[in-house]
Amino acid sequence: MAIQPTVWGVHMGWHVDNRPIEQAYVAIGWPNLGDLRNYPDREAFKAALAAHAAEGQAGAVPVQAGVLFRFVHEMKPGDIVVYPSKHDRTVNIGRFTGETSYVEGDQDEYPNRRGVTWLGHFPRNDFSQAALNEIGSALTLFRIRRHANEFLAKIGLTQPDGDAAKIIENAEDSADDDAATVSVSRQAEETTADFVIRRIMADLSGYQFEELVAHLLECLGYTTRVTSRSGDGGVDIIAHMDALGFQPPIVKVQCKRMTSQTGSPDVNQLLGTLGEGEFGLFVNLGSFSRSAIELERNRPKLRLINGEQFVELVLQHYGKLAPRYRSLIPLKQIYVPDLPKA
Repeated sequence: MAIQPTVWGVHMGWHVDNRPIEQAYVAIGWPNLGDLRNYPDREAFKAALAAHAAEGQAGAVPVQAGVLFRFVHEMKPGDIVVYPSKHDRTVNIGRFTGETSYVEGDQDEYPNRRGVTWLGHFPRNDFSQAALNEIGSALTLFRIRRHANEFLAKIGLTQPDGDAAKIIENAEDSADDDAATVSVSRQAEETTADFVIRRIMADLSGYQFEELVAHLLECLGYTTRVTSRSGDGGVDIIAHMDALGFQPPIVKVQCKRMTSQTGSPDVNQLLGTLGEGEFGLFVNLGSFSRSAIELERNRPKLRLINGEQFVELVLQHYGKLAPRYRSLIPLKQIYVPDLPKA
């Protein structure tokens, strides 16, 4: 019988770039504790955390100490790690190499790192909602148990039998109240985004997605025209502020109904259509490559909207959407705690 590797989930705060992927690591915070390799056991972590704990946070110390101890001492070479990166809505799966390091003066306040060989990067839509909910844990570092097989299958590892995948509950995996509250808020946001994108992917064709984007731009105050289905030259929508579309600025829009990554060649194609007084907008349901994002930074007439940003626009203007789109994406307003995100 094949032995199932240990599968860990890691949250790295609100990283907004691909450095963990490009530099092959996962990281953990608590920069005020310095190099975490200096703490030999849980008691040492508890003492250090207690010394830095703010008033009212003493109850979180045992949980946080468990997280730090596991990161330094329990994760082993060959273990599997799942890192859901929020900025590009991607689930990254890799294998720990065993290399641990501390980066002095890390600007992201994530100085303690573990080396990873990345094995695959997958859109969130490739996974069941139950699996996505599990990796929305309240903790920074946690064991993935219930849906470990689903993540292992994506990287082609041997499936264990049912006995090897039994759920083992660990009391130390219970987060403190504030951490759990943040997790509930985060899961509400991420589950809504997953739902919106799944509905669009399942029920709209590429051309219908263009019509949705055009309608959303109209909710923003633009007048729009969707181009013909073929021979559009890389421009799917023409948007403008005046009724006839003669006065600049004119926005040319390219839409991609896809949850994978869009690279710079597609973005360059849109840039090549722009004339004087014209701007480019590229919308997709996935993410953009680093080179595409660099183009946006260097071209003031270019704007990229990824899946997360598109969902935010839908939510902001949901009340203005036509009934057919509200029927396609049925939502109701709820209130969740707006706490700082760790």
